[in-house]
Amino acid sequence: MRRRWVFLAGFALVALVIAGGLSYFADSDPDGLDSATLEGCEVVETPRGEELTGSCIAQRADEHGLADSPLADYAVGGDDRFTGVAGVVGVLATAVVAGGLFWLLRRRPGKPTGHRRA
Repeated sequence: MRRRWVFLAGFALVALVIAGGLSYFADSDPDGLDSATLEGCEVVETPRGEELTGSCIAQRADEHGLADSPLADYAVGGDDRFTGVAGVVGVLATAVVAGGLFWLLRRRPGKPTGHRRA
């Protein structure tokens, strides 16, 4: 039992270090999907912000429904300085959801598993 907790603690520590520390080294260039939607366009800085010139799929894109949420764009409150915090919150949220699902779906002692032996 103790070995399992040591493993889980080590796994959690590694996940948090990766999410919190390496997030700052992630590439800020667009990923493959973003690059594909920008083909045929050029991003130009204007007084109103970035605009697209040319003809590409991205010109018809709208903001998604959660664009104003606290963790949108892999940052806390849209501030790129908190990318690591967003990564840690994401790891913790995933661990809580996964742990809850595993707890709900676990085999309970003394309960039939549904498999019959012949």
